[in-house]
Amino acid sequence: MLNSGEGDMTKTTHSFKSVWDALADTPEQAANLRARAGLMRQITDVIKANGWTQIDAGTKCGVTQPRINDLLRGRISRFSLDALVNMAAALGRPVRVELEPPKSKRLSRERRSA
Repeated sequence: MLNSGEGDMTKTTHSFKSVWDALADTPEQAANLRARAGLMRQITDVIKANGWTQIDAGTKCGVTQPRINDLLRGRISRFSLDALVNMAAALGRPVRVELEPPKSKRLSRERRSA
């Protein structure tokens, strides 16, 4: 039986800062997803800019053609940060990791005192 809209069903709407925040259970997981997605995008850009086939890209990245296919299809769950850093290094593209300043002054005070 369909609900007539009376009483027992409520609709909840959530707002997220990014798609990664919506997909992740914790801020740490969201940060990891953001980092992996960024590296995947940049490696994909290098592959496309050079016009490499998936086999060529796999050889240059030190991985198999199916791994390159996963990369080009954006299958983020199949890649760790380590694997992506290794692929970038194989391409002669060192990865630089930087910390961003805290977005909340309150958070920065708490972190300093800890």
